[in-house]
Amino acid sequence: MTTATSIGFIGLGTMGLPMALNLARTGASLVVWNRSPARCEPLAAAGATVADAAAEVLDACETTFLMLADEAATDDVLGRGTPDFASRVSGRRIVAMSTVAPTYSKHLTDDIVAAGGRYVEAPVSGSRKPAEAGELVGMLAGEPDDLAAVRRVLAPVCKQLFDCGHAPGALRMKLAVNTFLITMVTGLAEAAHFAERLGLDIERLAAILDAGPMASSVSRIKAAKLAHRDFTRQAGISDVLKNSRLIVEAAREAGVASPQMDACFALFSETEALGLGNDDMVAVIRAIEARTAATSLD
Repeated sequence: MTTATSIGFIGLGTMGLPMALNLARTGASLVVWNRSPARCEPLAAAGATVADAAAEVLDACETTFLMLADEAATDDVLGRGTPDFASRVSGRRIVAMSTVAPTYSKHLTDDIVAAGGRYVEAPVSGSRKPAEAGELVGMLAGEPDDLAAVRRVLAPVCKQLFDCGHAPGALRMKLAVNTFLITMVTGLAEAAHFAERLGLDIERLAAILDAGPMASSVSRIKAAKLAHRDFTRQAGISDVLKNSRLIVEAAREAGVASPQMDACFALFSETEALGLGNDDMVAVIRAIEARTAATSLD
């Protein structure tokens, strides 16, 4: 039985768990599911109902948020390509918050609407700490009445929400935002490596950057992590590599040059190959260091 009051949330990873917790703490009637059941325990403690399967969440809720790893996980949860798909989405509002390829999202929109459902793109900008604090920035795409409903629900999760037209407008905007984020943090890592190799004090570099016009909450956090060689994950290398790939692929499809992102994609690929996929994105400095070491051997 679908209800208008219950909210579904599927996918309790690094971002999904704190987002769902922020919803649960408002007293919302929340129904959750995650492939790894242990991730549901904090939600159960916060008063959420834990479903035994993703299909149970979709059946119980008019609106379900998906924060899943990729396109394959999304298709699996929705039963896309199977006879179960129509029954899982018909009469329901599916809110996809994952960063996936815009072309995939457009096709998913068409399939959900054809099956009698509604679809909203709602990717967010921010990492684990903003997610915990309810200070993410959200981008929305879909029909106006659906966006209005989603805005009300996401108030405890996002400090600000921006309408981006129809799908895949929100995902395209998210990739544009990520282009700036990824190139900025990669440039910061390169600056730290440059300074270190020249015998400069990294903490002083961080202080100078913090005092100047280039300072931001991202630069403050990431410069401090670089100064202390703190690679504890906030936004992981593998996730950033996935986003870099999506940006490069979208640029190729649109015939848009992406020289800095091409370089970043190569560096994050090299960082993951070093076995650092679960480290924070500032660990890209390790790939830069490896290039320096290789150059010195030539």
